[in-house]
Amino acid sequence: MDLIVAIKALILGVVEGLTEFLPVSSTGHLIVVGSLLNWNDQKGQVFEIVIQFAAILAICWLYRQRLWTVIATLPRERKSQLFTLNLVLAFLPAAVIGVIFIGTIKKYLFAPVPVASAFIIGGILILLIESRKRAARVENIDAIEPPDALWIGVAQTLSMIPGTSRSGATIMGGLLRGLSRPAATEFSFFLAIPTIFGATVLELYKARHLLNLDDLAVIGVGSIASFISAMIAVKALVRYVSGHSFKVFAWYRIAFGFVILGTWYFGVVKW
Repeated sequence: MDLIVAIKALILGVVEGLTEFLPVSSTGHLIVVGSLLNWNDQKGQVFEIVIQFAAILAICWLYRQRLWTVIATLPRERKSQLFTLNLVLAFLPAAVIGVIFIGTIKKYLFAPVPVASAFIIGGILILLIESRKRAARVENIDAIEPPDALWIGVAQTLSMIPGTSRSGATIMGGLLRGLSRPAATEFSFFLAIPTIFGATVLELYKARHLLNLDDLAVIGVGSIASFISAMIAVKALVRYVSGHSFKVFAWYRIAFGFVILGTWYFGVVKW
Protein backbone atom coordinates (compact mmCIF):
# COMPACT_ATOMS: atom_id res chain seq x y z
CA MET A 1 0.00 0.00 0.00
CA ASP A 2 1.34 3.40 -0.99
CA LEU A 3 2.27 5.55 2.03
CA ILE A 4 0.62 8.70 0.65
CA VAL A 5 -2.59 6.81 -0.03
CA ALA A 6 -2.50 5.36 3.49
CA ILE A 7 -2.08 8.85 4.98
CA LYS A 8 -5.01 10.16 2.96
CA ALA A 9 -7.13 7.22 4.10
CA LEU A 10 -6.13 7.89 7.71
CA ILE A 11 -7.03 11.60 7.44
CA LEU A 12 -10.41 10.89 5.89
CA GLY A 13 -11.14 8.20 8.49
CA VAL A 14 -10.42 10.62 11.33
CA VAL A 15 -12.51 13.34 9.69
CA GLU A 16 -15.45 10.96 9.27
CA GLY A 17 -15.28 9.63 12.81
CA LEU A 18 -14.97 13.04 14.45
CA THR A 19 -17.76 14.68 12.44
CA GLU A 20 -20.37 11.93 11.93
CA PHE A 21 -22.17 12.49 15.23
CA LEU A 22 -21.44 16.18 15.74
CA PRO A 23 -23.87 18.73 14.21
CA VAL A 24 -21.28 19.82 11.62
CA SER A 25 -21.93 17.45 8.66
CA SER A 26 -19.55 14.57 8.07
CA THR A 27 -20.56 14.39 4.39
CA GLY A 28 -19.77 18.06 3.95
CA HIS A 29 -16.36 17.65 5.56
CA LEU A 30 -15.57 14.57 3.48
CA ILE A 31 -16.48 16.41 0.27
CA VAL A 32 -14.26 19.36 1.19
CA VAL A 33 -11.33 17.32 2.53
CA GLY A 34 -11.72 14.81 -0.29
CA SER A 35 -11.43 17.65 -2.81
CA LEU A 36 -8.26 18.92 -1.14
CA LEU A 37 -6.79 15.40 -1.16
CA ASN A 38 -8.01 14.68 -4.70
CA TRP A 39 -10.11 11.80 -3.37
CA ASN A 40 -13.54 12.51 -4.80
CA ASP A 41 -13.62 10.05 -7.68
CA GLN A 42 -16.03 7.09 -7.72
CA LYS A 43 -13.71 4.80 -5.77
CA GLY A 44 -13.14 7.54 -3.25
CA GLN A 45 -16.88 7.82 -2.72
CA VAL A 46 -17.12 4.07 -2.10
CA PHE A 47 -14.32 4.40 0.45
CA GLU A 48 -16.26 7.15 2.22
CA ILE A 49 -19.34 4.94 2.40
CA VAL A 50 -17.39 2.15 4.09
CA ILE A 51 -15.71 4.37 6.68
CA GLN A 52 -19.09 5.89 7.48
CA PHE A 53 -20.30 2.40 8.31
CA ALA A 54 -17.28 1.96 10.58
CA ALA A 55 -18.37 5.03 12.54
CA ILE A 56 -21.79 3.46 13.04
CA LEU A 57 -20.13 0.34 14.43
CA ALA A 58 -18.63 2.57 17.11
CA ILE A 59 -22.16 3.52 18.24
CA CYS A 60 -23.19 -0.13 18.25
CA TRP A 61 -20.21 -0.95 20.45
CA LEU A 62 -20.63 1.95 22.88
CA TYR A 63 -24.35 1.26 23.31
CA ARG A 64 -24.16 -2.51 22.96
CA GLN A 65 -25.78 -3.16 26.34
CA ARG A 66 -28.80 -1.00 25.54
CA LEU A 67 -29.17 -2.50 22.06
CA TRP A 68 -28.90 -6.04 23.37
CA THR A 69 -31.48 -5.33 26.07
CA VAL A 70 -33.91 -3.98 23.47
CA ILE A 71 -33.44 -7.05 21.27
CA ALA A 72 -33.76 -9.49 24.16
CA THR A 73 -36.87 -7.90 25.67
CA LEU A 74 -38.63 -6.76 22.48
CA PRO A 75 -41.34 -9.49 22.53
CA ARG A 76 -42.50 -8.62 26.06
CA GLU A 77 -41.32 -5.17 27.20
CA ARG A 78 -43.38 -2.13 26.18
CA LYS A 79 -40.37 0.16 26.64
CA SER A 80 -38.35 -1.83 24.10
CA GLN A 81 -41.30 -1.98 21.72
CA LEU A 82 -41.80 1.79 21.93
CA PHE A 83 -38.09 2.41 21.41
CA THR A 84 -38.12 0.22 18.28
CA LEU A 85 -41.30 1.81 16.94
CA ASN A 86 -39.81 5.27 17.41
CA LEU A 87 -36.69 4.33 15.46
CA VAL A 88 -38.77 2.90 12.62
CA LEU A 89 -40.97 5.99 12.43
CA ALA A 90 -37.96 8.33 12.52
CA PHE A 91 -36.14 6.29 9.88
CA LEU A 92 -38.92 6.07 7.28
CA PRO A 93 -39.10 9.71 6.02
CA ALA A 94 -35.40 9.86 5.11
CA ALA A 95 -35.55 6.39 3.57
CA VAL A 96 -38.38 7.41 1.25
CA ILE A 97 -36.95 10.82 0.34
CA GLY A 98 -33.48 9.36 -0.11
CA VAL A 99 -34.60 6.71 -2.59
CA ILE A 100 -36.50 9.30 -4.64
CA PHE A 101 -34.12 12.25 -4.66
CA ILE A 102 -30.59 11.09 -3.79
CA GLY A 103 -29.52 10.91 -7.45
CA THR A 104 -30.56 14.51 -8.13
CA ILE A 105 -29.01 15.73 -4.89
CA LYS A 106 -25.67 14.08 -5.67
CA LYS A 107 -25.67 15.52 -9.17
CA TYR A 108 -26.14 19.15 -8.17
CA LEU A 109 -25.18 19.59 -4.52
CA PHE A 110 -22.20 17.31 -3.84
CA ALA A 111 -19.60 20.06 -4.29
CA PRO A 112 -17.71 22.30 -1.84
CA VAL A 113 -19.48 25.59 -2.62
CA PRO A 114 -23.06 24.29 -2.10
CA VAL A 115 -21.78 22.48 1.00
CA ALA A 116 -20.30 25.75 2.33
CA SER A 117 -23.65 27.48 1.87
CA ALA A 118 -25.39 24.68 3.79
CA PHE A 119 -22.77 24.98 6.56
CA ILE A 120 -23.58 28.66 7.00
CA ILE A 121 -27.35 28.35 6.79
CA GLY A 122 -27.32 25.40 9.19
CA GLY A 123 -25.15 27.31 11.63
CA ILE A 124 -27.53 30.25 11.63
CA LEU A 125 -30.50 27.95 12.24
CA ILE A 126 -28.73 26.32 15.20
CA LEU A 127 -28.10 29.76 16.72
CA LEU A 128 -31.76 30.69 16.28
CA ILE A 129 -33.01 27.43 17.79
CA GLU A 130 -30.60 27.59 20.72
CA SER A 131 -31.56 31.21 21.39
CA ARG A 132 -35.16 30.24 22.12
CA LYS A 133 -36.09 30.00 25.78
CA ARG A 134 -37.66 26.63 26.41
CA ALA A 135 -38.25 24.00 29.03
CA ALA A 136 -37.55 20.40 28.07
CA ARG A 137 -40.70 18.28 27.87
CA VAL A 138 -38.86 14.99 27.22
CA GLU A 139 -35.91 14.35 29.52
CA ASN A 140 -34.76 10.95 28.20
CA ILE A 141 -35.23 8.74 25.15
CA ASP A 142 -37.63 6.40 26.96
CA ALA A 143 -40.09 9.30 27.22
CA ILE A 144 -40.11 9.96 23.46
CA GLU A 145 -43.51 9.29 21.90
CA PRO A 146 -44.22 8.24 18.26
CA PRO A 147 -45.27 11.78 17.15
CA ASP A 148 -41.94 13.08 18.50
CA ALA A 149 -40.03 10.40 16.61
CA LEU A 150 -41.89 11.10 13.36
CA TRP A 151 -41.14 14.82 13.72
CA ILE A 152 -37.44 14.06 14.17
CA GLY A 153 -37.58 11.75 11.15
CA VAL A 154 -39.02 14.53 9.00
CA ALA A 155 -36.27 16.84 10.26
CA GLN A 156 -33.70 14.22 9.28
CA THR A 157 -34.77 14.50 5.62
CA LEU A 158 -33.05 17.90 5.53
CA SER A 159 -29.75 16.08 5.92
CA MET A 160 -30.12 14.81 2.35
CA ILE A 161 -28.59 18.19 1.48
CA PRO A 162 -24.80 17.78 1.99
CA GLY A 163 -23.45 20.20 4.55
CA THR A 164 -26.69 20.24 6.55
CA SER A 165 -25.65 17.43 8.94
CA ARG A 166 -27.78 14.42 9.78
CA SER A 167 -27.02 14.70 13.47
CA GLY A 168 -27.57 18.46 13.38
CA ALA A 169 -30.98 18.08 11.73
CA THR A 170 -32.15 15.37 14.12
CA ILE A 171 -30.81 17.01 17.27
CA MET A 172 -32.25 20.43 16.40
CA GLY A 173 -35.51 18.77 15.37
CA GLY A 174 -35.56 17.09 18.76
CA LEU A 175 -34.94 20.36 20.59
CA LEU A 176 -37.77 22.05 18.68
CA ARG A 177 -40.03 19.17 19.69
CA GLY A 178 -39.21 19.64 23.38
CA LEU A 179 -36.50 17.03 23.93
CA SER A 180 -33.67 17.81 26.30
CA ARG A 181 -30.22 18.13 24.73
CA PRO A 182 -29.05 14.74 26.10
CA ALA A 183 -32.25 13.01 24.92
CA ALA A 184 -32.09 14.58 21.45
CA THR A 185 -28.41 13.73 21.12
CA GLU A 186 -28.77 10.12 22.25
CA PHE A 187 -31.78 9.50 20.01
CA SER A 188 -29.77 10.92 17.11
CA PHE A 189 -27.06 8.33 17.83
CA PHE A 190 -29.51 5.44 17.74
CA LEU A 191 -31.32 6.78 14.66
CA ALA A 192 -27.98 6.84 12.84
CA ILE A 193 -27.78 3.04 13.02
CA PRO A 194 -30.67 2.13 10.66
CA THR A 195 -30.26 5.30 8.59
CA ILE A 196 -26.59 4.94 7.75
CA PHE A 197 -26.68 1.16 7.64
CA GLY A 198 -29.48 1.31 5.07
CA ALA A 199 -27.70 3.97 3.02
CA THR A 200 -24.46 1.98 3.16
CA VAL A 201 -26.06 -1.22 1.89
CA LEU A 202 -27.82 0.63 -0.92
CA GLU A 203 -24.77 2.59 -2.05
CA LEU A 204 -22.43 -0.41 -1.87
CA TYR A 205 -24.85 -2.42 -3.98
CA LYS A 206 -24.92 0.33 -6.59
CA ALA A 207 -21.12 0.59 -6.57
CA ARG A 208 -20.39 -3.15 -6.32
CA HIS A 209 -18.56 -3.08 -9.66
CA LEU A 210 -15.99 -0.72 -8.11
CA LEU A 211 -15.14 -2.98 -5.16
CA ASN A 212 -11.69 -4.53 -5.38
CA LEU A 213 -9.77 -6.79 -3.02
CA ASP A 214 -6.67 -4.65 -3.62
CA ASP A 215 -8.41 -1.79 -1.81
CA LEU A 216 -8.96 -3.70 1.43
CA ALA A 217 -5.81 -2.40 3.10
CA VAL A 218 -6.73 1.23 2.42
CA ILE A 219 -10.31 0.64 3.54
CA GLY A 220 -9.00 -1.02 6.69
CA VAL A 221 -6.86 2.00 7.60
CA GLY A 222 -9.75 4.41 7.07
CA SER A 223 -12.25 2.21 8.89
CA ILE A 224 -10.10 1.76 11.99
CA ALA A 225 -9.42 5.50 12.12
CA SER A 226 -13.13 6.22 11.71
CA PHE A 227 -14.15 3.73 14.41
CA ILE A 228 -11.69 5.01 17.01
CA SER A 229 -12.25 8.72 16.35
CA ALA A 230 -16.04 8.22 16.38
CA MET A 231 -15.85 6.63 19.82
CA ILE A 232 -13.83 9.58 21.09
CA ALA A 233 -16.23 12.11 19.56
CA VAL A 234 -19.38 10.43 20.90
CA LYS A 235 -18.05 10.18 24.45
CA ALA A 236 -16.94 13.82 24.36
CA LEU A 237 -20.28 15.00 22.95
CA VAL A 238 -22.30 13.15 25.61
CA ARG A 239 -20.27 14.87 28.32
CA TYR A 240 -20.48 18.25 26.60
CA VAL A 241 -24.24 18.43 26.02
CA SER A 242 -25.03 17.75 29.66
CA GLY A 243 -24.07 21.32 30.45
CA HIS A 244 -23.62 23.27 27.23
CA SER A 245 -25.56 24.43 24.18
CA PHE A 246 -24.71 23.69 20.54
CA LYS A 247 -23.81 27.29 19.72
CA VAL A 248 -20.09 26.54 19.49
CA PHE A 249 -20.83 24.13 16.63
CA ALA A 250 -22.96 26.78 14.94
CA TRP A 251 -20.14 29.32 14.97
CA TYR A 252 -17.71 26.69 13.71
CA ARG A 253 -20.06 25.87 10.82
CA ILE A 254 -20.44 29.52 9.87
CA ALA A 255 -16.70 30.21 10.04
CA PHE A 256 -15.81 27.06 8.09
CA GLY A 257 -18.41 27.85 5.44
CA PHE A 258 -17.09 31.38 4.92
CA VAL A 259 -13.51 30.07 4.68
CA ILE A 260 -14.57 27.75 1.86
CA LEU A 261 -16.51 30.49 0.06
CA GLY A 262 -13.69 32.98 0.56
CA THR A 263 -10.99 30.71 -0.80
CA TRP A 264 -13.26 29.90 -3.77
CA TYR A 265 -14.14 33.55 -4.52
CA PHE A 266 -10.55 34.81 -4.36
CA GLY A 267 -9.19 31.80 -6.24
CA VAL A 268 -7.01 30.51 -3.41
CA VAL A 269 -8.41 27.03 -3.87
CA LYS A 270 -10.06 25.86 -7.09
CA TRP A 271 -13.04 24.07 -5.62
